[in-house]
Amino acid sequence: MEYRCVQCGFRIKTLFVQYSPGNIRLMKCVNCKAVADEYIECELMIVLIDLILHKPKAYRHVLFNVLNHERTHFQGLLWKSLVGFLVLDAYRSLLVKKPEEEWGTSMSISSIFWIYRKMLMDVFLGNYMFLCSFLFAIRSLLKTSAQFSRFRDLLLAVLISSYFKILLTAMMVWEFPPAVIYIIDLFVLSSNTVALIIYIYQYSPSDMVLLYLFYSLRTLIH
Repeated sequence: MEYRCVQCGFRIKTLFVQYSPGNIRLMKCVNCKAVADEYIECELMIVLIDLILHKPKAYRHVLFNVLNHERTHFQGLLWKSLVGFLVLDAYRSLLVKKPEEEWGTSMSISSIFWIYRKMLMDVFLGNYMFLCSFLFAIRSLLKTSAQFSRFRDLLLAVLISSYFKILLTAMMVWEFPPAVIYIIDLFVLSSNTVALIIYIYQYSPSDMVLLYLFYSLRTLIH
């Protein structure tokens, strides 16, 4: 698995050369002549800030150079990200759909358990149907071959770029107006858009627009 230049996305074999412990030289991209990945020498907080600012080079650093298949347990990371995404999505649906009058002190434990189980099943089935449709759209609109590894990369990109969903956990502690949920949805949508564009930048603008509209439609009606 090759690395990518965070500036232009060009494939490179190595990001740096290490001469001795603590003594490295960052490699330059042969395409744009810039340093291939300056985030190697940056603190984690700098990377997080650039991710929040939606800088494409920060997303390339994380998706291509950090989550490299040879350096991480890709399968385990994919499943953990998927479980976390579904749990946060279920909590988000619970915040949006639950009527306040149904959650009184008179509710039995069995009723609460049934509501949570129904919510989880709805979220799971909804995301499963969307995933199948989304992968079909990728294959049809972008005219790519049905490579499972390609689909896994795109799925992980969507899951990782949905990190704004973690802000929903703040509503367990503090009370926020319901509009905050939809603001978080917009941040998630914009972050997903940056990640998807990074993966499909080599295709025509019309294809990217179609894929983006397909994905945003699901997010808006969710």
